[in-house]
Amino acid sequence: MPDIIVVEDNLEIGNLLCDFLRRENYTVSLAESGKKALELYEKYGARLMVLDIMLPGEIDGFTVCSKIREDSNTHILIASARTDKESKLKGLDLGADDYIEKPYDIDILLAKIRGIFRRKFSIDEIIEGDMKLNCVTKELYLNDKKIEVTGKEFDLLKLLIDNKGITLKKSYIFNAIWGSDSESELQTLTVHIKWLREKIEKDPKNPSRILTVWGVGYRFE
Repeated sequence: MPDIIVVEDNLEIGNLLCDFLRRENYTVSLAESGKKALELYEKYGARLMVLDIMLPGEIDGFTVCSKIREDSNTHILIASARTDKESKLKGLDLGADDYIEKPYDIDILLAKIRGIFRRKFSIDEIIEGDMKLNCVTKELYLNDKKIEVTGKEFDLLKLLIDNKGITLKKSYIFNAIWGSDSESELQTLTVHIKWLREKIEKDPKNPSRILTVWGVGYRFE
């Protein structure tokens, strides 16, 4: 999973921003259209999207934002030359987390991004009900009792908890955890979900935490 997808149809601006971000040690992908942005996101996911609004083709930035919000809480930062109040309100109403006007000061944009990553992804511990996840050691505790999980099981559980209440597509989960170039098959995800349920559910056959949304994927409740 890349850290950031930059969605920018001006390739000069897009490549320049990607260069700055890579110097900050982020992994970055560039999409020059809304269609490409959604394809990249569907295949790889991302922790943050820097999203332009005015994009070529039928899919603009508003549509990209709306589509992503259907099944993910990935942080969306709109960076647009549209400075009118209506555009800002529309972007935020569709689920964007922040809106910065172009032309922006690159140092301010980088500071915003550093702040996002510091707040959202530098968490050492997650407490979810009677579960505790140590994100440093990748250890899982249930009612203060350590539960043995593999690295993939831990990453899978954390991804689901990070998107609590949101149905994640199977393809998105698989690519986020195993990578699109993995030699594993999608069935691997089903098996890992079964193993996790056996470890954290009171009744694995009737799960109350990791729910199956038939034909789509899984949701953590």
